[in-house]
Amino acid sequence: MKIIEIARFVENVPATTDFYRTLLGVEPAYSDDTIATFKHNGITILIHERYEVGPDDLPCEDHIGFGVEDVDRTVSELSQKGLKIEFPPCDHDWGRSAYLRDPNGNLIEISSAPGGST
Repeated sequence: MKIIEIARFVENVPATTDFYRTLLGVEPAYSDDTIATFKHNGITILIHERYEVGPDDLPCEDHIGFGVEDVDRTVSELSQKGLKIEFPPCDHDWGRSAYLRDPNGNLIEISSAPGGST
């Protein structure tokens, strides 16, 4: 398991994109008015516009994403160790992922990633 993503949900994507462009000294890999991604040392920094969460939506919350080779197996192992999975494995546009929370309520994503366990 390795960190592959840091997601920030913000009110102003262009201003936040400019901040990270200056901070990192690189252009975003992708950018529009609602989303931007930066690649930095093997980690994707995702800047996403806040949105109104619907009944079938994932939370609109900052989170850290960990990459694994097999999301379902990892979630099963974490559940057996007593961790509560808040959103079970599901396929999304970006791949298969599941979500849980740390003891402070911070959202954690477990996502499929090539070589995710290295």
